[in-house]
Order: sequence, then C-alpha cells, then structure tokens
Amino acid sequence: MHVPDGFINAPVSAATGVVAAGAIAVSLRGARRELDERTAPLAGLVAAFIFAVQMLNFPVAAGTSGHLLGGALAAILVGPFTGVLCVSVVLLMQGILFADGGLTALGVNITDMAIVTTVVSYAVFRVLVKVLPRGRRTVTVASFAAALLSVPAAAVAFTLIYALGGTTDVSIGKVATAMIGVHVLIGLGEAAITALTVGAVVAVRPDLVHGARGLQQRLKLRVNGELVDAPAPTAPVAARTSRRALWISGLVTSLVLAGFVSYYASSSPDGLEKVAADQGIDQKAKEHAAADSPLADYGVKDVADARLSGGLAGVIGVGVTVVAGSGVFWVVRRRRTPGDVTPSSTAVENV
Repeated sequence: MHVPDGFINAPVSAATGVVAAGAIAVSLRGARRELDERTAPLAGLVAAFIFAVQMLNFPVAAGTSGHLLGGALAAILVGPFTGVLCVSVVLLMQGILFADGGLTALGVNITDMAIVTTVVSYAVFRVLVKVLPRGRRTVTVASFAAALLSVPAAAVAFTLIYALGGTTDVSIGKVATAMIGVHVLIGLGEAAITALTVGAVVAVRPDLVHGARGLQQRLKLRVNGELVDAPAPTAPVAARTSRRALWISGLVTSLVLAGFVSYYASSSPDGLEKVAADQGIDQKAKEHAAADSPLADYGVKDVADARLSGGLAGVIGVGVTVVAGSGVFWVVRRRRTPGDVTPSSTAVENV
C-alpha cells in the first residue's frame, strides 16, 4: 500500500500533505490526553512492532502478497490520536531510510495508511464494544472486525485519491475493483495479526490497552437465588506482567521478526504493486529519491549475504523506529497539562 513517487500528481500530493500535516497536528494534541507515564513507552514499542510486522509479507493470492498496515492495532492499543502518530513515524522511517513509499507521496501514504485506517478501525471498534457483551473476548473480536474493515477502506481511499490525481489514464472502476478485491483478502491477515496481538496484551496487561478501558465487568454473586454485583475490590488486581517485562518482550519479538523471520516473507508484490502493474497505473512511477540509501529496499549496502543484509536492515529499522517513536511520545507526554488528564487515563480497569 506504500504509494511511490509519480503515481499521484503534484497538486493532489500537496493537498494530501496538508491533510496529513493537519491530522498530525490534531493528533499531537489529542495524544496528550491518551498518553501517561504508563502508556507512553508502549506507544514507541507499538511503532517498532508495526515496522517489524510490515516486513512480513504474507501470500494472499497467486502472485500477490500483503502486509500489516497497523492503523487498527495502534488505535486499539494506544488510542486513535497516538495511533495516527505511530503509523506516521513508521512511514517516515520507511520513506527516508528504506526508500519504501515516495517522499513526495508521504502525504498520500499518511492520509491513506495512518489516518484512514485509524479512524475507520477505531470507529468500528467503539461501536462493537458498545453493543457486544463486555469482556476480554469482546475486545479481541472487535479488534478483528475493525482491522478487517480498515484495509479495504484504505483501498477505497487510495482509489479516490487516484481518481483525483492519478498520472495515468486508467479506468477508475477497474482500479477500484482490483484494489478492493485484493485488499479484502489482505484484510483477513491484518485482522488475524491485530486480534492475536491485542488479545495477547489484554491477557497480561488490560490496563495498558486503550481500547479496553471502561470495559470493567463486575463479578456477580448469587444471594438468595438472585445474581447481584459483588463489592468492588479495595485494591487493584496485581498485573500478571510488569510494564518493563512487557516492553522488553515486545522489543525482542520485534527484533526477531524483523531480523530473522522477515527473511522468509513472501517475495511476491504486495496488493498495490500488483494492481499497479496489472492495470498500468505505474507507467509514470519515479525512482525514489533515497534509492541510494545504505538501507534501500531493506538491505544493508555492501553486505553480500541476503539473509544477513535483510536481517541487519530489519534490526536497524526497529531500533531507529523505537527511538524516534519513543522520543516523540516522551515529548508529547512531557507537554501534558492537568487539563489533559481524563478519568479513563488514570483509572486501572480489570477486563
């Protein structure tokens, strides 16, 4: 889904850049209400994890692969405003260091992959957690559905952007059909990864999952044949895993995925690349401005061994992303004022 330079003309690319800049400005302010000393470190880790998992292309059809977009995962774990920032940090690192996603198309990619996926997925998630029974399973099920719908939503958004500023004369109907069709399949992979990750974090630290806040389910006791709410506990239930242990295990997982597992990812073109080649919308694609980067195409320049080159690039990418993301979220949290504190950001819930 990373749009390269040359797919979208300059005026529309500039317009999406304005949209992206505005959304990031709003998100920086909104993230101050979502982040605190407990959740800010998790946000940097989420960005690094998304970077790592995006390296793991999985096959979805003959000659086509897909990868995580991450908007739903970020929004549910750390909040929609922080989620936009997480994915934007990933896209910025990929574009500058790895020549993945055009620099002139950065506004297009942030609008499509960070804003659209986050807004759509979190809206779907909030609706589902309101109508479904409260509990941990609800969070996981809602995560699956939200992530599933976010990917074709991004495909629709790209089609609309291409209809406004595409640089080749291709039937928009054909582009829409091809994009939505393949990205529904990719959405299934996105949904599975998102649900498994959210479910794993909820199982050990539900208090750190933004989407699980406010879903406390009171214990029921049977008294004289009737079910009544049990008295609220006087002290919070001890967490199964410390924040430090969760952060370290998440970072190690990200490093293993990017540094080792990524070597076994599908080499087939992803959904957008395949559609672009089949429909001819890549005729005016331009070489990336960072094509000569030492880490271009997720490999380390002058390292001949493909496995070692890709693994080192993945490890470097995870490291740079976690540092950049953590730095951004540390600054955002430091700028937090008493007026930014909300009850949901201070309460510890037991899901």
